[in-house]
Amino acid sequence: MTERTLIDIYGDESCHLERDGHDLMVLGAVAVPHERTREVADRIRDLKEAHGLARDFEITWTKVSPAKLDFYLALVDLFHDDPDLRFRGYVAHGKTQLRHADFAQDHDTWYHKTYYAMLLPLLQRPDAQFNIYIDIKDTRGGTKVRVLHDVISTKLRDRDHKIVRRIQIVRSDEVEVLQLADLLIGAVTYRNRGLATSEAKAAIIKRLERVAHSRLDHSTPKAAQKVNLFQWQPRARL
Repeated sequence: MTERTLIDIYGDESCHLERDGHDLMVLGAVAVPHERTREVADRIRDLKEAHGLARDFEITWTKVSPAKLDFYLALVDLFHDDPDLRFRGYVAHGKTQLRHADFAQDHDTWYHKTYYAMLLPLLQRPDAQFNIYIDIKDTRGGTKVRVLHDVISTKLRDRDHKIVRRIQIVRSDEVEVLQLADLLIGAVTYRNRGLATSEAKAAIIKRLERVAHSRLDHSTPKAAQKVNLFQWQPRARL
């Protein structure tokens, strides 16, 4: 039997809480072949150092500023230039108008279904298996991971976890690829919220949209590989 390629997927989220005052939720993930994960992390650390930042500086969208703009643009270029790096983003609109009772679900069930839908294009490789690493910021992270793995295993008919081997919580401040995911998700969230508070953030979005060949508030073609985006709208009431 041919050995499957192992892919690492690093997922994060924004505006995911049910009553956080936002009408959208953004989920996203960066995928990289497992054999290259350490190399990519080292390249990101080298990039930090080249721009006068500590190697353990944590990359986040909230830290984007004019003083660090050259570094963040270089990071987007690093993502663009590496053919093994892929980004999937999923924007769920109308979060405050969801009618969970009409679909026999609660917010957590909807969240896990949406997370599966976000991951699906990255998982559609019959020659691969996957490790998924998630930065979950609330105290229910362990439960969410177990439920998410159950949902994915059921959807993929992967009871033995031969496709998705593990889903694990990690600390974003220790994982460079997850920090990259945070930056990309932050850009997608900012664009979809229609914000215009930072010229530095606008410059990063412009650079990333050039990479995506698409606005970040539009869906890309389903077959898009480098940057794959989907805009979800709730079903209209009949």
